Amino acid sequence: MKRSSGVRLCATAAVSALSLALVTGCSDGGSKDSGDGGGADGKPAAKALSAAELKNLIVAEGEVPGYKVGAVPASRAKPITPDGVACGPLARVMSGLPPAAAAAQTDRLVTENQKKDPTDKATSLDDMADGKFEDAINKSMDRDVTTVSLSSYDGDGAAKALKAVSDAVKACGDGFSGEQAGTKMKFTKVAEEKSSGTGDESVAFAATSDMEDGDTAPVYAEVVRHGNTVASYFTMNIGAMMTKKTYAVSPEVVKAQSAKLK
Repeated sequence: MKRSSGVRLCATAAVSALSLALVTGCSDGGSKDSGDGGGADGKPAAKALSAAELKNLIVAEGEVPGYKVGAVPASRAKPITPDGVACGPLARVMSGLPPAAAAAQTDRLVTENQKKDPTDKATSLDDMADGKFEDAINKSMDRDVTTVSLSSYDGDGAAKALKAVSDAVKACGDGFSGEQAGTKMKFTKVAEEKSSGTGDESVAFAATSDMEDGDTAPVYAEVVRHGNTVASYFTMNIGAMMTKKTYAVSPEVVKAQSAKLK
């Protein structure tokens, strides 16, 4: 059956988006950053939490109503490598990584449960007209998928990591190009969004991705500092992207994670 160009675009968006959102992430270990000997006021510098401690603090299955929490797939793609260093912190967050190398880190994939319409009836896709087929595809993909990353830093590393994101949002307003696993990608715009206001400080942004056929679609991220721990959230909703429906970083996920970091 010949499908509409809209369905072909849906498939293209799905493949591109899944390679970016569903198979990226970071390991439960982490590169070590050198710590300060002490704070400027003479007090001992803040010490990073261990990977084991972060695992106890990150959201777990059953803690986010309406969402499934699981491990980030091991067969994840390589991180986005941006053309230039200015947008590096954004590329890291959008790859499911902490915004800067951390003493310890861990991550989870949080997927919204499938939305079900009680009036829906099981129907073979081959029996659907093109319009209904496309609607069915869009509806099946209309759910938020969020990579949550927790990272911890010695000294003022967490504050510096968040500032790096804030600076990058300002510097990369006209977008940036990069490569992921050999695939070229382009973001035409980066704009600051209203953050959740949780934690000690936070910054949120939207990046507009250049899809095929001249279309564009937004992805969303937020980075929140809780003391010397940083929570990074990267959310995509493929169904919303295909239908131009408004979405954002899943507030339920941010709320649940922030509650565990208080």
